[in-house]
Amino acid sequence: MNQERPTKKTTIYDLAALAQTSASAVSAVLNGTWKKRRISSNLAEKITRLAKEQGYAVNMQASLLRREKSKIIGMIVPKYDNRYFGSIVETFETMARERGLFPIITCTRRDPALEIEAAQTLLSYQVEWLVSTGATDPDRISDLCSQAGARSVNLDLPGSKAPSIISDNFGGAYELTRRILANSKRKLGSSRPLLFIGGRGSDHNTAERVRGFRAAHHDIGIAVDDTHILASGYAPEKAESSLQALAASGDPLPIGMFVNSTISLEGVMRWIKRSGYYQNRTPVIGCFDWDPFAALLGDEIEMVRQDVQGMLDAVFNIIDEGKTTGLLVEIPPIFIGAGVSDVKEMPKPI
Repeated sequence: MNQERPTKKTTIYDLAALAQTSASAVSAVLNGTWKKRRISSNLAEKITRLAKEQGYAVNMQASLLRREKSKIIGMIVPKYDNRYFGSIVETFETMARERGLFPIITCTRRDPALEIEAAQTLLSYQVEWLVSTGATDPDRISDLCSQAGARSVNLDLPGSKAPSIISDNFGGAYELTRRILANSKRKLGSSRPLLFIGGRGSDHNTAERVRGFRAAHHDIGIAVDDTHILASGYAPEKAESSLQALAASGDPLPIGMFVNSTISLEGVMRWIKRSGYYQNRTPVIGCFDWDPFAALLGDEIEMVRQDVQGMLDAVFNIIDEGKTTGLLVEIPPIFIGAGVSDVKEMPKPI
C-alpha cells in the first residue's frame, strides 16, 4: 500500500530563509529576547506571522530555558463547583491577560498530594508567580517556589512564608451570625443559639468563622456549646449526615443555622426536604457564601459574598509591585440579604 509521507516540520532555518534573516534572529523572536538583540519590531512581526502561517510550533520548555521571564502565572484552586472559586478563576484569568501574562490554572480537589504535584509541574514551566488558592499546606508550596526561583502568594487560606490575601472571616461571621439571630427573633420570636454547619475545623477560615459565630452569641448573652458546631467538612453529604446524626440523638435542632458554604447548603436543604423535620416551619438560614439561585429557595437567606474582585486586586498589587515579604491582607465580605440594616463597622479580631 502506498503511504503518505509525513509532512516535513518547519524549522527555524526554513523561517529564516522565508524572512531573509538569520536563524539566530528567528530564534530570538520566538523565544522573546528579540528586543535585547535590537531586532526591529517589523522583522519580529514578520517572523511571527510566518511562523503562524507555516504552522511552526514553539518548544515551550526549551524556549523558556532561554528566557529571563516566562510571562506565565500559575494558580492552583481546590474546586470549580461553586461560584466563589469559579469567579476567582475567571477574574484571575482576565486580570493576568490584561498584564500580558499567560495564566495556567489547575484544580487540586483539596488533595495535599495533588497540590504538590501541581505546583512542581507548574514550576517546571518556569512560572513567574504561583497563586495558591485554598491550599492545605501553602507554606510547603512557598518553599517549592523559593527553591525554584519563583514567587508565590496565598489566596483564600493564609500561609506564613508568602503574602496572603483572605476574607475577613471573623468579622464576616460575626455580622452574619448577628443577622441570623436578629432574623430568628423577628420571624420566630426566639433568640436561641444557632447551629454552625460545614467546613473543616482544622483550617484557618472555618476556625475564624466559628470564633466570630461564638463571639456574636456571647455579646448578646447566649451560650453556645460544642454540640452547636458541626464542622465535619464541606461536602453536601457530610452536612446531610451531620444533621441526620444530630436529629437521631434526640436533641432538638436549632431554629436557625449558620451554613459555611453553598456546597454545605446543598446538603442542608436536601436533608430538610427529605427528613420533614421542620415540617411547615423552615429554619432561618445564613450562608457564608453566595449564589443567586439561593433566592429561589422561597425564604429569605442572609448570604455573605466574598469580595473576589477586591481580593484579586490585592493579589495583583503584590505581583505588580514585586512584593515577597510576608503580610496578611483581610478583605471585608459583602452582605446579600434582607431583614437587618447594615452596620458601618465590623468588629476586629482580638
